[in-house]
Amino acid sequence: MGDADNLKITVDREACIGDAACCSDAPDTFEMDDDDIAVVKDPVGDDRDTILEAAENCPTDAIKIEDAESGEVLYPKD
Repeated sequence: MGDADNLKITVDREACIGDAACCSDAPDTFEMDDDDIAVVKDPVGDDRDTILEAAENCPTDAIKIEDAESGEVLYPKD
């Protein structure tokens, strides 16, 4: 069981501008769909720190990361 197993990752399709930074940072977790919007292809594709870094580098904060068990929002922080 990897350290990303307890993450819930969502991409706000309205906020995503198709920059693909997440795909560069965490290529085993994110990919672009046919509309050039980021989607989660494998929520445990990369390690936890890599996924969090990808979310942090999103220019529109379109990626939300939560602890799946506790519901705590890990990114973005208020």
